Amino acid sequence: MDDSVSCSFDEKDNQEPFLNKDGNLVDQSPFVKLNRWKWWLLVAINTICIIAGQSATVLLGRFYFDQGGNSKWMATLVQGAGFPILIPFLFLRPSQEASTSSTSPSIKTLASVYLFLGLLLAGDNYLYSVGLLYLSASTYSLISATQLAFNAVFSYFLNSHKFTALILNSVTILTLSAALIAVNDDSEGPSGVSKGKFLLGFLCTVGASALYSLMLSLMQLSFQKVLKKETFSVVLEMQIYRSIVASFVSVLGLFASGEWKSLHQEMEDFNSGRVSYVLTLVSVALAWQVCAVGVVGLIFLVSSLFSNVIGTLSLAVTPLSALVVFHDKMNGVKVIAMLLAFCGFASYIYQNYLDNLKARRSDTDCDLQESRDNSSC
Repeated sequence: MDDSVSCSFDEKDNQEPFLNKDGNLVDQSPFVKLNRWKWWLLVAINTICIIAGQSATVLLGRFYFDQGGNSKWMATLVQGAGFPILIPFLFLRPSQEASTSSTSPSIKTLASVYLFLGLLLAGDNYLYSVGLLYLSASTYSLISATQLAFNAVFSYFLNSHKFTALILNSVTILTLSAALIAVNDDSEGPSGVSKGKFLLGFLCTVGASALYSLMLSLMQLSFQKVLKKETFSVVLEMQIYRSIVASFVSVLGLFASGEWKSLHQEMEDFNSGRVSYVLTLVSVALAWQVCAVGVVGLIFLVSSLFSNVIGTLSLAVTPLSALVVFHDKMNGVKVIAMLLAFCGFASYIYQNYLDNLKARRSDTDCDLQESRDNSSC
């Protein structure tokens, strides 16, 4: 990256479209010709996709286990098996990408990246499935919110993001929120799950949160160092190919574990009936992909950091949905943990706001300097 480009924008992850005097976006992205309200509309739509999709996946996943579903690998498989509905979006790639694309890495390099990230995704999905099996939807969501704290740590080491006082405050608060759930004597899993299984669910959910954050940082690193671009099609292809790998691994796990043998009986014994069983699994798969569309959209429109922040916000909102749908027990400790999660989120997003403000000012200074240089010429 030459000096002029680095002056225009030093950190892609802080990128945010900004406006000229006419109110039009002056960004490097293919949405450059969108005016302000259209850009905000797209951001709002993708935000709703993430919040609604992620909340639905947790609630439907918990419903699957509550109604008699017991296959961890099936629950893992449906998290990525809906990727075919993303393929049509590849044909919506902006025409501007053709003129901005650089030399692509070799097929071997791409395959290695997608394979490695797909394996991480499969492991992450499995850990989340185990966590959701042994935890209530509200407890699961509150613990999963720690992914934002892990994201700050991994971004510091892998993506060279600053570790400011606000970020440290967010990490501390979110860690405290999860710790309150862990030591709460009234914490229990669904249907009288033992303390041992509750602890296993807790550890798996924390591990999944850490692995997911690591995966996001590695994806960002791949965009910067390997793929060397972050266009709409590249981000979407990343989502599709790693989902293919994760789905393949999940199918192998389903057969290797022997869980496939009990699937027919599981469907027959499903409390809500066979049709409900199939619809539940299909709905989970679709909900995950709705969430994926929102994630890809926000990565492209704003940044991967902002996309992760919105995803974490949905995890903080899900306990309220679980309270209504499943009548989850919300004691004082859970309420405090949820409030702490919101505080941690607010601290994190405020730091993101400050970073974007600084980036705007830097770009403005660069533009002014460029104008002076052109005038002097």
